[in-house]
Amino acid sequence: MHEQAISHPAQVPGLMGDSGIRKVIFASSLGTLFEWYDFYLYGSLAVFFGGQFFPAQNPTAQLLASLATFGAGFAVRPLGALVFGHIGDLIGRKYTFLVTMATMGLATALVGLLPTYASIGIWATIILVLLRLMQGLALGGEYGGAATYVAEHVPDERRGYYTSFIQTTATLGFFASMAIIGLTRWYMGEDGFKGAGSGIAGWRIPFLFSFLLLAVSMYIRMKLKESPLFTKLKTEGKISKNPLKESFTNPVNLRYVLLALFGATAGQGVVWYTGQFYALTFLLAVLKLHWLPAYLIISVALLLGAPFFLVFGHMSDKIGRKKVMLWGCLLAALTYVPIYMGMRAATPALVGGAKAVMLTAIPFPNLVALIALVFVQIVYVTMVYGPIAAFLVELFPTNIRYTSMSLPYHIGNGWFGGFLPLVATALATSVVAREAFGANAIYAGLLYPIAIALLTVVVGAFFIKETRDHKIDTAIRKNASVQEIFDWVAVLAALAIGFVLLLQWSSDFLPDLAAGKGFLTAFWNNVWYPLVGAMALWALPTLFFRLEFDRLRAIGMVLACQALTALFTFKLYQAWVAQGGTWKFFAFTLVIVIYSLVLAGGYAFGRKRLESA
Repeated sequence: MHEQAISHPAQVPGLMGDSGIRKVIFASSLGTLFEWYDFYLYGSLAVFFGGQFFPAQNPTAQLLASLATFGAGFAVRPLGALVFGHIGDLIGRKYTFLVTMATMGLATALVGLLPTYASIGIWATIILVLLRLMQGLALGGEYGGAATYVAEHVPDERRGYYTSFIQTTATLGFFASMAIIGLTRWYMGEDGFKGAGSGIAGWRIPFLFSFLLLAVSMYIRMKLKESPLFTKLKTEGKISKNPLKESFTNPVNLRYVLLALFGATAGQGVVWYTGQFYALTFLLAVLKLHWLPAYLIISVALLLGAPFFLVFGHMSDKIGRKKVMLWGCLLAALTYVPIYMGMRAATPALVGGAKAVMLTAIPFPNLVALIALVFVQIVYVTMVYGPIAAFLVELFPTNIRYTSMSLPYHIGNGWFGGFLPLVATALATSVVAREAFGANAIYAGLLYPIAIALLTVVVGAFFIKETRDHKIDTAIRKNASVQEIFDWVAVLAALAIGFVLLLQWSSDFLPDLAAGKGFLTAFWNNVWYPLVGAMALWALPTLFFRLEFDRLRAIGMVLACQALTALFTFKLYQAWVAQGGTWKFFAFTLVIVIYSLVLAGGYAFGRKRLESA
């Protein structure tokens, strides 16, 4: 990708002084805040919605179904990023996020008018999922537009600080959703909120409130002008004719998309959703807190933590985006387990036949401790999220920036992060976790964010260059070497090798079907695990080895690392697995740790040989 440089942003017509920048930030941030409010209303009520829109089952199944629908909105966010990112790079940033805002506001408000499962049966579930998908599509286009719009108005040396205002909107939108839900529940009471009496059910009011927010947001954003950098490109006839093609068929740009995903947004996504959504789910579903103390704990922690988005955004202007984000991922991975153990220790046990721990049952020091433990997680969120917008806009050229930055952001947040409550809850309630950890199985869900955060630390540290000093009106890369070209053949070959080998360990698909275990259970046990394992253990290492070595050498080095790991761990692995319980988990962890060390050593050795050749 060799975009012709245009002038420095300070010299582009249309850029403004501090008062103009404040207006742009306010309008963009307020609109984005309202969109996040709409999107997270469902998340704030995920536990409650289990009994409203899903068939009567056991509570765990209802919770998982509700969280899966919550995740459905995240599943389509990358599609929204592609659709609206493409439009934004073709016709402009402003008009694109007007469309995304209208779509989001209407989809959210219609949830407030949707009949429950008790009224129209399965159609309630279907319509809810469709509205959730509309929300996901809209949000997929919103964030990239707002971040790009602000970044293209501000000076290079303060981009981290100014774009961090956009980053506050996700947390403030989440806070606003909880605040309005909490006030409605408090005012109407539990029966009124659930709709047990006459009149409108209280849970509908926060959704219907979106009609008002939509009107205000549209009015404010209609007054904005187009981004000056995009306007200049349009005037000079340099707008991309096909942003999707230029973003994802150009092998050099595709490399940066993948590095942005695995080296930044995946870790950022899981840290974000652990610190806010999983913390709330853990308080409500695992620790059995009443909604009032749970909302109070999260809300106070969010208010205390929100200013740190600006702190770390400003810090990234001084020391770099990469350092701040990777330290946030590393600290989160190292401390999540003790933090959640502390949350459990600070929560009083249920007494007698009580169904929830009420606010009055929590001693004040314990309440402060719970707020502090969630606050620490929010600080991690601000570290990884504050600089991310500046990092992404600096990574891609102006003519395809909206499209290129939106996809890795929404895969990282929408897939790795958005499905975190579902994946973590499923892990914590699985038979394997209960057998391995017993009463401590409630912490098994943390394995997922810890693993993804560590992956981001490794990829970001080895492969991503600092972007702080880059001027966004020029291309960040001028001379792409052959090693920078992304190679699908090598990755798919490694994936196939790994899948075939791992499938030999899970070859009971047809016998499981014959035994009446059901297709989904048989597929999950015998196909899904090998596929995920092949991606993680073969395809992903090959992807990054291929960035430095030719195809055959990359595949060969990964296979050699696999063989060395098996040699080092085979006997000990078998002995520990035979012990059962927690020892099986330790055996698997041992293999992963040794394999990671062997990969790191092999990569370093290979690079040294390459440099000396």
